[in-house]
Amino acid sequence: MNAAALAAVAAIVLVAVASALVGAYGVRRRSTSDFLVASRTSGTAAHAGAISGEYLSAASFLGIAGLVLKDGVDALWYPVGFTAGYLALLLFIAAPLRRSGAYTPLDFAEARLGSAQLRRVCTVFVLVVGWLYVLPQMQGAGLTIAFVTGLPQWVGVVAAGVVIAVTVAFGGLRAITLVQAFQYWLKLTALAIPAVIALMFFLGNDKTFDRPAPPSFSQATTVDVTTDVVLRTEAPLALRASGHVDGAAVDGPVTWQPGTHTVESGTRLDFDAGAPVPVVEGAPVQDAGWLTPFADGNSYGLLAVYSLIIATFLGTMGLPHVLGRFYTNPDGRAARRSAVVALGMLGAFYLLVTLLGALSRLYTPQLLVSGETDAAVLLLPTAVLGNGWAGTILGGIVAAGAWSAFLSTSSGLLSSVAGVLSTDVLRGRLRDVRISTLLAASVPILLALFVTRLDFTESVALVFAVAASTFCPMLVLGVWWRGLTARGATWGMAVGGTVALGAVSASLAGAASTGLLGTLLHRPAVVSVPLAFLTMILVSRANRRERPADADQLLLRLHAPERLGLSADAAEDGPARFRD
Repeated sequence: MNAAALAAVAAIVLVAVASALVGAYGVRRRSTSDFLVASRTSGTAAHAGAISGEYLSAASFLGIAGLVLKDGVDALWYPVGFTAGYLALLLFIAAPLRRSGAYTPLDFAEARLGSAQLRRVCTVFVLVVGWLYVLPQMQGAGLTIAFVTGLPQWVGVVAAGVVIAVTVAFGGLRAITLVQAFQYWLKLTALAIPAVIALMFFLGNDKTFDRPAPPSFSQATTVDVTTDVVLRTEAPLALRASGHVDGAAVDGPVTWQPGTHTVESGTRLDFDAGAPVPVVEGAPVQDAGWLTPFADGNSYGLLAVYSLIIATFLGTMGLPHVLGRFYTNPDGRAARRSAVVALGMLGAFYLLVTLLGALSRLYTPQLLVSGETDAAVLLLPTAVLGNGWAGTILGGIVAAGAWSAFLSTSSGLLSSVAGVLSTDVLRGRLRDVRISTLLAASVPILLALFVTRLDFTESVALVFAVAASTFCPMLVLGVWWRGLTARGATWGMAVGGTVALGAVSASLAGAASTGLLGTLLHRPAVVSVPLAFLTMILVSRANRRERPADADQLLLRLHAPERLGLSADAAEDGPARFRD
């Protein structure tokens, strides 16, 4: 193991140890209230830091930069949508949810509509959304370990899963709140330092993006292709290849003519300094096109963007681990303040990661060949500073930031999933919470070992589509419309969730990737979200006699200011089913 790998491993271990120490400091009592809502004693700054630390996952730390590197301006809707989702949450449901006094979205659904069947449907979708969201976190941990140490990816997957499961099982949400706030600042620092350094190098030379040419290799570069990939080039390209290219075995110099070329896994490609970079099919070849929206001429590009906006803007409202954070605020006003501060913190983070993605096109163009663009942030430090001590140290800091991204998001997700398993499957005792945590962690670990990895941000966008198609309509209508019935909410969640999950499953299975069908499979929210809202409204109107008799009273409680004393808080140690 070389010096860079040792530095990265040391930094990752330090992050794990520091997180454990911060978490141990945060554990004052060991009640169910501590485990589920942190006893609602943390301040606004701690909550905002924890919200940001929990929300900024592998998709944000690695995936956004990778998509910007590959797709250019077309990828900017991802950070915009992920940030604006908190604005929608702030405007529509943050304070009312906190005033409901519930611990989880399941409790809110049952309290608002009084249906055990609806609660069971919510339970299923909490588990599905939680596990699908943890999956790319585990895979991100594996990718980080593989790139910085050369170890197999499964080592990172298992190591991250064990650390997260132990942290959640023995720390609870009070400890996780402080850990995630600490990890946000660690992630921000891990991005800010390389961003400033890379920007200084960029401004100090004549590099530019705005040119009608593809990026080029600044030095002789070898690319090991680990998965089958189709590459496109617009000019004749001389290179050396060892493996299988365009269906034939090659071992020596080859010349690619303009067009597409298939490179099989296990092939090694050698490029000379100054050679144009071939890019994965579907991505802009020229830098000028990289700066132009829909440069590839996709007929359904605008439809895909609208669907992505719907998924990211509304999906945040349906993420159980995010919603759980607002139950831990002391009151509704504190929930709103936390969301406002979190918006600023998220904005700063996404500005940095977008900048790193743009600079990666100049310094790590080889990732456009291998398709491993998610590794851009990890490789940028040594690409800019070289393999000396400065690049090694900076690479270790970035690896530590990436590791903290996986830990913080996965901790919140597993806490939500474990809470549902312990209260709705087991008996809700403190011991059941820990058992549920271990069970909750085992599923995404196994999935990460056997499921083919998509781009991290693409995977998370699919999860957002599921959340936007299930919990978002139920919460928005439950908070703002007295006419919602349990039957309407149940059918709406079932229909929206089934359509979105069907699209997710088809995408993971490698179904159609082009045309209208491919667009809707990869971006189902434009269909599934309106369908879920419409189903809830129509079924509720058809069964208006089933509207809860106390709907007006419940809505008054959700919207009345705290000073009127109408908010309903659960007992300090939770409702009856949360006995220690």
